[in-house]
Amino acid sequence: MFRGARRSDLEQILEIYAHARKAMADSGNPTQWGDSYPPQKMLEEDIDSNRLFVYTVKGRLEVVFAFILGPDPAYAKIEDGQWLNDEVPYGTIHRLASAGDRRGVASEVIAWCLEHCESLRADTHADNKIMQHLLEKNGFARCGIIHVEDGTPRVAYQRLSATVHMQEE
Repeated sequence: MFRGARRSDLEQILEIYAHARKAMADSGNPTQWGDSYPPQKMLEEDIDSNRLFVYTVKGRLEVVFAFILGPDPAYAKIEDGQWLNDEVPYGTIHRLASAGDRRGVASEVIAWCLEHCESLRADTHADNKIMQHLLEKNGFARCGIIHVEDGTPRVAYQRLSATVHMQEE
């Protein structure tokens, strides 16, 4: 079940992010989230702004992610490529992390997000081969390079809903 995250979920959310940071480091991506990203203050702001979501199975938190509708300032400029469609309003998935207990949860998150928007964007670190694979497996196209707030580059992806694809044909 998908629902908005609550402050009472914070302890479990922090555990999921700690697990994800370790998994990222173990797979050759130790720098994207380092030892402390995302900070608790950011997660609290996400919760208070209704943009942090959790996916639960039998009452247990399996996934946490930010889902934000509307323009993302980091996506205003893209290098070495272009967005598939820059006209359709989009949503963005950020800070996706899994407890690591179930396979296929990223696909479920993506499907849920696409129920709420016609275009979905995401970005990830060049070393995050696992996330790149998950995005590409779920129909995202690599569009180019964007730069996040601190100036570091990220590989940018976009997926359009079936409705948008039909309108373009």
